[in-house]
Order: sequence, then C-alpha cells, then structure tokens
Amino acid sequence: MHVAWKDMFVLAVPILEKIIRPIIIYAFLVISLRLSGKRELVQLNPFDLVVLLTLSNTVQNAIIGEDNSVTGGIIGATSLLVVNYLVVRFLYNHRKIEQIVEGDCDVLIEDGKLQERALKHELITVPQLEAAARKQGFETLAEVQRCVLEPSGTLTFVGKKPTSDESRHGQLMGELQKLTEEVARLRASQGPAQA
Repeated sequence: MHVAWKDMFVLAVPILEKIIRPIIIYAFLVISLRLSGKRELVQLNPFDLVVLLTLSNTVQNAIIGEDNSVTGGIIGATSLLVVNYLVVRFLYNHRKIEQIVEGDCDVLIEDGKLQERALKHELITVPQLEAAARKQGFETLAEVQRCVLEPSGTLTFVGKKPTSDESRHGQLMGELQKLTEEVARLRASQGPAQA
C-alpha cells in the first residue's frame, strides 16, 4: 500500500480508543461549560470568543490522540455526533434532567429595571447588555421591558408596550397628520387665492 494512502486511512490507535476519547472530552466540555456559566455561550466580547476557540484547540489533541488519519477523524467526528444525538434525545424525554444539565434562565431586566444581582452573577456589564439590545433593534435599555439570559446563552429582549395614553396620543397624531395633508390638498386644488 502506498505510504500516503496508509497515512490517510490506516488507524494509528485502536478503534475503541478513537470512540472513547471524543466521548470523554464531550462529557468534560458539557460539565465545564455548565459550571462556567451561560456567559461563555453568549460571547459578549472578544475574550469569550478567544476562550471558546482556545478551548477547542486545547482538547483537539485529546480527541485525536496519536492518530491523524482521515479514518480516525471520521470515527472521532461520528462518535461526537452520535453521542450528541443520544444525549439530546435522552434529555428531550427527561425534562427534569435537562433542566439540571442546562440550568435555568436568568432574568436580567424585569419590568424595565436592571437586575443588578443577576448581571453580577453572570458577569455581564451594562454596556455589554446595551450592545446586545442594540443588535436586537432596541435603541436603549429604557425600551426593554424584560431581558432573559436563556440556558442556551441566548439573550431574549421583550420591548415595553406603550401605555393606553401613549397609544391614544399616537392615534390622535396620525389623525392630525391626515387632516393636515387633506387641507394642503384642498388648498392646492383651489389654486392661488384671489384678492
């Protein structure tokens, strides 16, 4: 067999080792990310992204071991995908265990008020929260009724609903604008005023 083909497709380690290594790293990462908090999943700043990228590079060698073959990579990737599928399937049928694994959501803004304790617990600063709100179309946090940090690391913002007075004011302003436009059209159709 040609050396290139051998290097690409012949495993340098036992197949069982190629299957077990990714499973161990998968379990370690799930537990570690759960313990480190949801902030790592949010990626609010470049440091969070660097941590995730470095983490993936750090565990790469633990997953592949002494084997750099294509076959080994396929076996390792397949092991990760199968384990993830089985875990997700299991957690789907066992909601209580899923809640333990994923955790609860954290309310960061409630009734338009910042929840300082929750922000401090998740190590999220107000400027980071403001930047996330702007990404979702809010000019300022004053427009936000509620903000939740989901177990997946997603920030969910809910805007404030206008009060009945604000709604009524908006309707009246709309009607006033229509009347102004109608008067302007009537004046334009009558031509110049005669002296």
